[in-house]
Amino acid sequence: MSAVVADRAALSGLFSGVAFLGGVAGGLVSSDAPYPRPGADLSTIRRYFQDNSRSARISAAGQLVSAVTLARFTTSVVALAGRSGPGAPMLQAVAVTGGALASASLAASGACAAALSAAPGRDDARTTRLHRQAFLAGGILHGLGFGLLVGALGVAGRRTGALPTALDRTALCSGVASVASPLYLATPSAGLLIPAGRFSGLVVNGIAGVLLAHRP
Repeated sequence: MSAVVADRAALSGLFSGVAFLGGVAGGLVSSDAPYPRPGADLSTIRRYFQDNSRSARISAAGQLVSAVTLARFTTSVVALAGRSGPGAPMLQAVAVTGGALASASLAASGACAAALSAAPGRDDARTTRLHRQAFLAGGILHGLGFGLLVGALGVAGRRTGALPTALDRTALCSGVASVASPLYLATPSAGLLIPAGRFSGLVVNGIAGVLLAHRP
C-alpha cells in the first residue's frame, strides 16, 4: 500500500459536479419548457433551445465548465493510479482514456447545446442533427468515458487505501453503469443507466476529490 499525499487540485472533482448540476438546475428552473428527450420533434426542441435560449445557455455553460474541471480531475486520478502497485501503467491508461473521452464529449455536447440556442437552431435539418449529436456526445460517449474514469478511481482508491471501501465499491458500480450506457442504442429501456451512472459518479468524484485534497 502506497503512502497517500494531499492533492489540492483533486477538488476539481467536486467543482466538476457542482458546475454540471448547477447548469442543469439553472437551465430547468429558469425555463418554462422541459429539456427535450432524445428523438423529440422540432417544436419541442425549439421551445427549449430557442424560446428559452438563456436557460439553454446556462446549461451549456455548466457542461463546458464541468468538462474543463473534469479534465483536471483526471490528472489526479492518473496520479493516484500511478501509486497503485502492480498494473499501475494499465490503470493509468484506462483513467487517461476515460477522462479524455468524458471531457471532450461533454464539451462537444455543450457546444451543440449552445449552437441550438443560436442561429443554427433555427434551421430544421441542423436542429435535428445537433440535438442528436448533443445526446450521443453528452449521453452515450460521455457515459462510456466517465465510467472508465470513475471505475479507475475506484480501483486506485482500493489499492492505495486512499478512499473508504464503501466509496471504492460505489465507484466501481457507478463505473459499470456508465460503461454500459451505450446499450441504450440497442435497448431504450437501458436509458436509466445514463443518469444512474452519471449522478452516482458525480457524487463519487466530489467526495473523492475532497478526501484526496485534504488527506495527509
